[in-house]
Amino acid sequence: MATELMTIRQMCDAFDVTPRTLRFYEQKELLFPQREGQKRWYTRRDRARLKLILRGKRFGFSLEDIRQLLDLYDLGDGQFTQFARSHEIGRDRLAAMTAQRDELNEAIEDLTEQLRWAEKMMAQMQPRKAG
Repeated sequence: MATELMTIRQMCDAFDVTPRTLRFYEQKELLFPQREGQKRWYTRRDRARLKLILRGKRFGFSLEDIRQLLDLYDLGDGQFTQFARSHEIGRDRLAAMTAQRDELNEAIEDLTEQLRWAEKMMAQMQPRKAG
């Protein structure tokens, strides 16, 4: 199946996406399926592009960043510019994700501390049983 064309349904099944998602990526000029009337046929290149789009989305890249990176493929420099720009965007995204994780860890610690304090206060406030 590596060289044959795939229908929209086959693409959806293979990549766990909806037809709407594929049409959206086509509208955003990220995918360029061949058209035969109303039918869309996806090539090996479309499959490779979709794999990169989904990976970029998972990493939090914007669709515009992804589009620009995909457009760098055909520069004729052996993909050096594409790799270099991907690396640059990736490093920036990793720094942002690390900062988000650190902020989240701090918030988790603060909330855990507040919950412990609340539990302690509620235990002190419980009415004593008359005995």
